[in-house]
This record gives sequence, structure tokens and C-alpha cells, in this order.
Amino acid sequence: MKLDELIEYLDYKDLINFKNIDITGISYNSKTTKKGDIFVCLVGEHTDGHEFAQMAIENGANALLVEKKVEGTKIPQVVVSSTRRKIADIADRFYSSPSKGINLVGITGTNGKTTVTHLIQKIFEENEQKCALIGTLGYKLSSNGEYRDAKHTTPQAPELQATLRMIKDVEKIDNVVMEVSSHALEQNRVGGCRFNGAVLTNLTQDHLDYHITMDNYFEAKALLFKNLKEEDFAVINADDSYGERFLSVVPEEVRKFTYGVKNTASVMAKDINFSLNGAEFTLTENGKEHKVNLHMNGMFSVYNVLAAVTASLAIGIDIEVALKALQNVKGVAGRFEAVVKKPLVIVDYAHTPDGLENVLKSAREITPTDGKLICLFGCGGDRDATKRPKMGAIAEKLADKIVITSDNPRSEDPQIIITDIIAGLKSVNTENVIVEADRGTAIGLLKTIANNNDVVVIAGKGHEDYQILKDRTIHFDDREEARKVFEGSVI
Repeated sequence: MKLDELIEYLDYKDLINFKNIDITGISYNSKTTKKGDIFVCLVGEHTDGHEFAQMAIENGANALLVEKKVEGTKIPQVVVSSTRRKIADIADRFYSSPSKGINLVGITGTNGKTTVTHLIQKIFEENEQKCALIGTLGYKLSSNGEYRDAKHTTPQAPELQATLRMIKDVEKIDNVVMEVSSHALEQNRVGGCRFNGAVLTNLTQDHLDYHITMDNYFEAKALLFKNLKEEDFAVINADDSYGERFLSVVPEEVRKFTYGVKNTASVMAKDINFSLNGAEFTLTENGKEHKVNLHMNGMFSVYNVLAAVTASLAIGIDIEVALKALQNVKGVAGRFEAVVKKPLVIVDYAHTPDGLENVLKSAREITPTDGKLICLFGCGGDRDATKRPKMGAIAEKLADKIVITSDNPRSEDPQIIITDIIAGLKSVNTENVIVEADRGTAIGLLKTIANNNDVVVIAGKGHEDYQILKDRTIHFDDREEARKVFEGSVI
């Protein structure tokens, strides 16, 4: 693509050394820049891409997208107000706006995004339609396919647009369901994406190290809904404290659907019961009732199913098809995943106050009357520190025993993180509160703490198979560790 074509609709401030050269790719990492790329000088919290422009040029970049002039080079420079926002515009242009030819559904919220995307993908397939998925675990082209790696919940714009183009042209798939993080919305990584529908799971405290306030966090999520057009649809959790606020930002001409358990909604669940086998309830929609039996467990699973069913109705898929697809789903990796029978050990990705509360409440529902509920968890380093004491308080309130440990401490001292968690406890009784900074050792302690009729929740990492330390990243999988400890009772 010629440079003038790439920037034809770009709101740029200046052109320096302009020549109408061929652009064969987009890069923002100088180390992986290839010949013919336009190198985008991204400005982040810790790095400034302008400092790496010369290295990118040496690796073959023949044009730059900049916020300020880079001295000492004669290659073309396109000056814009924000490279972080404009990279999405040129990526969309370079890949010829692939989302405009796709039925693209975005899922956003603090918790539940991964599960809801998987459920919607299953529903499409039950309806004999292909559907690709993009999210936390990577992207995959079918529910039975292998994940392909993704570095973020929502990839950076060039990778995202290239993936959408591949899905459309190479794989011939017309439906895509995608997790959309608040960071991706705030940083415009999904700029250029034409969403046909948007789903809100919930909004609770997370990422305040980045967004600072819940209002900012809301405004980031709200961007997904504000940009919907006529004939698009919005699906909102009517029970969420931000539900009405989200509904208020959806453009008037957009079709609106709600779901819930407590408040009146388009799709509702009642008569909910939980057992070791899963959840069962009655789903109501449009005056009709449907009996639902799930292999998944917990109230959060009920909400995730309601979100997926409501989205499928908005898409135009028959509800019986949707329910048939969901009743066969056994769950998503690392989401309330049972890995050991006796004691029942559940691994979950919950790493927010609301997520931990939901998981522990669901685990309590299936804890035998003569059994204890034990929770092992930690909090991530270099992340929102205000949630640490809150999670400590929730664990103390809902579990009989808690084990406080590390969870991706990154550059922080694990003991300081643990101290922040303990600040939320009313009592540090050593019978009920165990502290062990080494996560592997902490999981090993469960062997002596838990009896066969107890339920253990190992929270925070879920599907992750690594632990991020100060100086390195090591292989670490909660599921593997639990199976080693209780090897005679593995599910």
C-alpha cells in the first residue's frame, strides 16, 4: 500500500520528508521491525518509541508515525497528536477494514468475559455457523480448535486487524466474538472495529492502578456501547449497579436487551439450585419458561449463561438452540475448574474483590455441612493495591480458613503485598489464617490443612501457567501443583 493511501483519512498534523513510498507492514517494536514497515513511535508509561526510531530504521523501516520530529533521518515522518490512538486507524486502513465484513460481537466487563465469549461461540456452532473467538487465552477458530497465543486480552491494533482479516479471508468465518478490555478501549486498540453488538457482564473494582477512579473505568467500558449504530444491539446486566448507567449511554436507535436474576429484565433466571453436578434454574423470556440444567456451577455461571443467551436472542438465534449448546458445556479452563475430588479443589481466575466473592459464595453452596471452605489466594504486584485489603476481608468473611500467598508479585516484595492483604482482616488467628509467600509451598500445605469433605478454592491465576517474579518469569500452574499434592484423587 502506498503511504498516501495509508494516511488518506488520517487526521495528521504535519508531513516531514514526504515521499509516496510503498508500505508493506506496520510495527511498533523496533526489534521486530521489517523492511518496508511504517514504524509507530508509541508513547507509553515507561517507554517512548521515538527513542527506538533509529533502530527501527536500521532494521528496514521506511516511514515513521510520530508525535514529534525524529532528527537525523530522511525517511518520511507522519506527525499526529497521539500515535497510540492513530495506530488503530492506519491498521484498519492497511488491512482494508476487515470488521466491516464480519458480524463482530464485543464482550466487556470486569469478570466473566472469557466464559461468555466461549458460550456464544458454542451457540453459533450449535446453530451451524462458524464463529471465531479472540480473548484472554488467545484466539481460536472453533470451540474444538487450539488456542493461538495473544499477548493481551485484546491484541494491539495491527495484530487485531491482521487476525480479523485472516479470519474473514483465509478461514472464511463471518462471526467473531471478542473480549474487549477497558485498556483496549481507552488506548483505542479496537479503533476501526465495527461492532454489531456489545455485551456487559458487570463492572466492579479492578485496574484502578490504571484508571484511578471507577468513573474513569466506567467511561472506558462505555466507549464500546456509545459507538454502536442503528440495528446493532446492546446486552446489559440489569442487576449490576452500573447497569442503568450503561443503558443511558447506548444510542437511542440501538436495540437494547437486559438480563438478570433480581431485577426485571428481558431474560431472567428463577428457582436456582446448585449441587455438585452443576446449576439448574428456570429461564424466562418473552413470557415463556425454559428449564435449564448446567454442568457449570455458581451464581456467576448463571449470569454468564443469561448474558450468552440474551446475546444469541439479539443475534436472532432460536433460544432452544442456545440452551442445547450451553447445557453440554463443562466450563472454561481455569474458571471454577475442579481438579481434585477429595478434598474438592477448585481453581479459578478470580483476582478482583467481586470475582473472589462470587467464587467463594458459589463454593460455599457446594460445601458439605460437615466440611470447611478453604481459600488460597494472593494479589498481583504492580497493580491496584487498594483491592488487597478488600480481598482479605472477603476471604476472611466467606471462607473458614484462608492461605495468603503470592500471585505474580512482579517487582514488588511479596511480603509487602501480603501485609496489604492482612490489613483487611479482623483477626490473624493462626488456626484460620496461614501465610506462606511461596505459592508452591502454600499449595503443598493444603495436604495437611484440608480434609476429604472440605472444599478448597485456589484463586487468582486460573488458566495461567506462569508466575511473574521480580527478575524472571517461571513456569507455574495451580492445577498442576494441586494435582501433585493430591495425586491419588485427581479428576
